[in-house]
Amino acid sequence: MKHKSLDLVCFGRSSVDLYGHQVGGRLEDMGSFAKYVGGSPANTAIGTARLGLKSGMITRVGDEHLGRFIRETMEAEGVDVQGVKTDPERLSALVVLGIQDKEQFPLIFYREDCADMALCEADIDEDLIASSRALLLSGTHLSTPTVAAASRKAIAIAKKHGTKVVLDIDYRPNLWGLAGHGDGESRFIADNNVSQHLQAFLPDIDLIVGTEEEFHIAAGCEDSLEALAIVRTMSMATLVCKRGALGCRVFEGDINGWQSGAEGAGFEVEVFNVLGAGDAFMSGLLRGWLGGEDWPTSCAYANACGAFAVSRHGCAPAVPSWQELEYFLEHGSEHYALRFDPVLNHIHRTTNRNKQHKRLVAFAIDHRHQFTNWAKAAGKSPAYIAQFKRLAVQAAQQEAGQDPGFGMLVDDRMGRAALHQITSTKAWVGRPIEASGEFPLQLEAEGDIVQHLYDWPLNQTVKVLCPYRLDDDAATRKHHEQLMLQLDRACRFTGHQWLLEIITARDGNSPAFDQVAPIMQHFYDLGVKPDWWKLEPALNDDYWHSVGQVIDQNDIYCQGVIVLGLNSTIECISEAFNAAAKQPWVKGFAIGRTLFDEAAQGWLQGSLNDAEAVALMAQKYRLIIAAWDDAQAQK
Repeated sequence: MKHKSLDLVCFGRSSVDLYGHQVGGRLEDMGSFAKYVGGSPANTAIGTARLGLKSGMITRVGDEHLGRFIRETMEAEGVDVQGVKTDPERLSALVVLGIQDKEQFPLIFYREDCADMALCEADIDEDLIASSRALLLSGTHLSTPTVAAASRKAIAIAKKHGTKVVLDIDYRPNLWGLAGHGDGESRFIADNNVSQHLQAFLPDIDLIVGTEEEFHIAAGCEDSLEALAIVRTMSMATLVCKRGALGCRVFEGDINGWQSGAEGAGFEVEVFNVLGAGDAFMSGLLRGWLGGEDWPTSCAYANACGAFAVSRHGCAPAVPSWQELEYFLEHGSEHYALRFDPVLNHIHRTTNRNKQHKRLVAFAIDHRHQFTNWAKAAGKSPAYIAQFKRLAVQAAQQEAGQDPGFGMLVDDRMGRAALHQITSTKAWVGRPIEASGEFPLQLEAEGDIVQHLYDWPLNQTVKVLCPYRLDDDAATRKHHEQLMLQLDRACRFTGHQWLLEIITARDGNSPAFDQVAPIMQHFYDLGVKPDWWKLEPALNDDYWHSVGQVIDQNDIYCQGVIVLGLNSTIECISEAFNAAAKQPWVKGFAIGRTLFDEAAQGWLQGSLNDAEAVALMAQKYRLIIAAWDDAQAQK
């Protein structure tokens, strides 16, 4: 029997959900939408991956932007995407949906001749299914002959290789042609043809999961216990019936009343959004079942995950991480509306980041007032600054574009073209929000921070240089503290990661290294939790140890620390790297003037041409990366 390298392969629907931001009104009156991966099997693949299972996906996506978004998102979430096929002719499925009130969740499916409905037998990779402990099928995807035939083949392969088969009944009358386009939220319409069609698959299933209404359609009977008993006559599968606020029941044998099933108690939380709750439930259930837990424990996982989903916006994004689920089961929440629990929200946000960086080697060209002064001295217009920053991107990509830790810090004011260029790659991108060279700190754009960030791509990390010192006057400290609190709240709202750069060196004086750890602690005490810290390059091991202690005690989910350069020589920075690399929280660097100072001034003054400037920056970047790698190797 083939080695089981995967826990689960999900088969079927994948789509893009356009989720209305506004809550409490008709879909017609919603003005903006969030973009998420959707489709029940895709949601479950992501959900189980978040909970620590090794999951894979078999589906089709379009050869377009949304198809790439589905693939890249699942891959970033840890889902094995080798079974995701690109359809050269069809578009990815699309769903537009919203939250109108506690009972109404308007939903429009755009699925006519979509990519995932073209799944066929030729798309089924036997080795992929054979390598998995379980195969998950969606009942909705059995509605067309081609996908039904592919599902039968997948089941046969699973049986051949000892892979358990799971059926999520997942009944959507609209997708069986039983309701109109505007009735996508409909959950139950009795139909004998659908019942008979589903029943043909039941004997080969090992685990069947559905709501009471979904068991009604599977059995062709609208009494829940009778429906379960009918399904039992057709299948020896374990039956899991979801009962909303009543929790769930698990039946491994005969159906003799609700008490004959193992109980999974529910959690009393605010029902904000029912869409996607079933997929979150399935994710938790499979985490327990495939993890070898008993049914009460597996149901606790499932019901808790469902509770998170009904409390949040979106489907797949609402599923908790394993760390978040463990915390909730141990500590619970004081908040009836879980989406307002700040501790759970922080764990959710930080443990579900699309990328956790273990290494970051960033070339920083976000400087502005320095370039302005150099251009003025050379008699050049700001257009030359923008052109040089494109050269810096060229040099950085040439030297480290294939390094998984490659990143750049680029501004939008003088380096917009360079910023747009690098943002469209897989590089880590930081973008400054502060006005350059001003004290006390001011932000570059006026008005509300959320409004300012609204048009920033989500893969841009918000960077702010905060010139904070403990010996500043009270008014200056308060001004900086309030700005950091506002920025922290804004980034949590918009979904951007953010980097807090602390520079204590000022007016030509040396850094106050002894203040840095206390400054960090002070911000944590205020409730400020940046994703990244960017700190001055100290040579002292004790400095880096104290920095690490502060993070250990306040935010174990922090991305880490990167080292800045202060225009030091490569030799001095290398010495700082040797000390910094001993601290596990330090993940790399973001160095600027050390790399581009000589090239920028020479190029603006005309003593260096484009190729020479690029070569000089690439050479220095190579030396800095080598210095970091050497420090890492010696720690």
